[in-house]
Amino acid sequence: MSTISAPSFLKPYLDSSFNLKQHLQGFLHLDAETLEMKLATGQTQLTQLGQENFDWEQATAFYRDRVGELYLFELGAWHLRSSDYIEDTIRLIADHAQGVVLDFGGGIGTHTIAAALCPQVEQVIYCDLNPVSRDFVRYRSEQLGLSNKIVITQEIPPNQSFDTIVSFDVLEHLPDPSQQLLQFYQILQPEGKMILNWYFFKGFNQEHPFHLDEPEVVNTFFKTIQSNFLEVFHPYFITARCYGKWV
Repeated sequence: MSTISAPSFLKPYLDSSFNLKQHLQGFLHLDAETLEMKLATGQTQLTQLGQENFDWEQATAFYRDRVGELYLFELGAWHLRSSDYIEDTIRLIADHAQGVVLDFGGGIGTHTIAAALCPQVEQVIYCDLNPVSRDFVRYRSEQLGLSNKIVITQEIPPNQSFDTIVSFDVLEHLPDPSQQLLQFYQILQPEGKMILNWYFFKGFNQEHPFHLDEPEVVNTFFKTIQSNFLEVFHPYFITARCYGKWV
């Protein structure tokens, strides 16, 4: 567990993962026993779905139309199981998030909520293809009284720039992650910060069938990020990295 003290406005996360279990139960109308069962089997079911149905040419449709509630259980189990790791991730967000924040591929909304709780943040744009995830995060923001700071959308709003961009466990799901980096560069304010992580690996047993791992594409990704962004050091032992624009 991290020994770094968390800001007081993040304490609700430290206590209950922003009430994640209660939100899953309320949103999906599940009893506690059924929820625990679905959290326990979510990753296996999502892996099976990907192994049987995933096609890179139909990736957008897969995330938008096929994963449904399974992503809530898979991501929910990961966030609950890895609470110490996630806590350090949101500490990193608290260190750098300000102004208008984009959470690209925001999943179950943990990072959106963390950013919205930051007093220096004016608004968070939560962006995700999965309509179930969008409805869930809308529900969570209402339950936490954050609806006035969180905007839910399927796509990045056109002609808008951001003071902060966060994107966790998303880039490995994109057919061209370098192109996404270049879009981030265009919409990030000159003094803005970008916080990302990635996992370009399908797993030792193909448990991540929808992750990108082609060496040429991955090499291009690293060349793109190194030539457009400058890494900003942070003290946390997590995979996320913070960047500023290389202007």
